[in-house]
Amino acid sequence: MRTDEETEIVVPEGATVRELLRVSPGGKPIDLGAVDPRSTPGLPAAAGGGKDRKPWARRQVELIGAGLARQQEMLFATAKAAGGPDAPTSAPTGGGSKLRPGRPGRLLLVLQAMDCGGKDGTVKRVAGAMNPLGLHIRSFGPPTRQELRHDFLWRIRRALPPPGYVGVFNRSHYEDVLVARVDALVPEETWRARYDRINAFERELTDGGVTLVKVMLHISPDEQARRLSERLTDPTKHWKYQPSDLDSRARWDDYQAAYAEALGRCDTDAAPWFLVPADRKWYRDWAVAHLLRETFEGLDLGYPAAGFDVERERQRLSSGGGDGRG
Repeated sequence: MRTDEETEIVVPEGATVRELLRVSPGGKPIDLGAVDPRSTPGLPAAAGGGKDRKPWARRQVELIGAGLARQQEMLFATAKAAGGPDAPTSAPTGGGSKLRPGRPGRLLLVLQAMDCGGKDGTVKRVAGAMNPLGLHIRSFGPPTRQELRHDFLWRIRRALPPPGYVGVFNRSHYEDVLVARVDALVPEETWRARYDRINAFERELTDGGVTLVKVMLHISPDEQARRLSERLTDPTKHWKYQPSDLDSRARWDDYQAAYAEALGRCDTDAAPWFLVPADRKWYRDWAVAHLLRETFEGLDLGYPAAGFDVERERQRLSSGGGDGRG
C-alpha cells in the first residue's frame, strides 16, 4: 500500500483505476453480465470492511477532490495565459492529445448509465469538489426540434467545454446508439454507421487537445429497482421519477446489448471507456475520483510562467506604484 504523504490519499491496490476499469479494446461487444456491479476493484485494505468502508471512501473523495481542484486551476491558468478561456466552444483541430506549454487544453468527463445509475450523484460528489467557475456541465435529453434538423453530433459540438475548463456530459452522443437503437428511432443502418462517426469525432477532439474520460456507471436491475422504489416512496424524490423509467426498465436486456456494443466498438486508446461498478455509491465516487486524479496526473500540468517582470512589479508595489489613487 502506497500513501501520498501530503494528502493521505491511499492509492488503489493492484494497478491504477484506469488500468483496472478500462474496457478492453477490440471492436467486439463486451460481456456486461460478467462484471459484478457490487464489486470494488482496486479498493485497498486501508478501507477496512463492512460499514467502515463508506465513511473511509467519502473522506478519500474529499481529499482527492482538493487535488482535482488544484489540477483544474492549473488547467484553467494555462489556457488563460494562452488566451484560451475566451475562445469559442467549437472543436479544435490539429496537434496531439497531450497538453503542451502555452497550448490551451480541456478535459471532458462523459457519464453514461441506465436510469438511476448515479450520474447526478457522481457530478455532485466528484465534480462538485472542483471550482464551479471552471466547470462546464451539460445534460442531454431527447433532441429538440431544432436539434433534429441537424446531424446528431451538432448539439454535442455546441456543448463542448471551452479551453481550460473541465466539462461533464450527463448522457452524451452515445444516446444516439443507445436509445435510438433500442427504441428504433432511426433505421439500423443509420445507428450502426454512427459508431465510426463517433470514433472519428472523438479522435478529432483528442487531436485538438481534449482529454476524454468516458465512464459507464454499471448497476444491477435489483439496485435500479431499489432506487426507483425510493423515488416513489420519498415525496422529496418524486421529481426524479418518470413513468417512462419503467418502460426503459422493461427493455433492460436490449439496453445492456446496446451498451455492450457501444463500449466495445468505441473504446480506443485515445478515448477509452471505463466500466465502473456502481451499485455501491461510495465505491462509484471513489473510483471516478481516482480516474480523474490519474488522468490529470498524466497531463503533467503546472502553473504558467508570469508574462511580466515579477521583480519589477514588486518594486513598483513597494514604492507606492499602482496604489489606486487617482
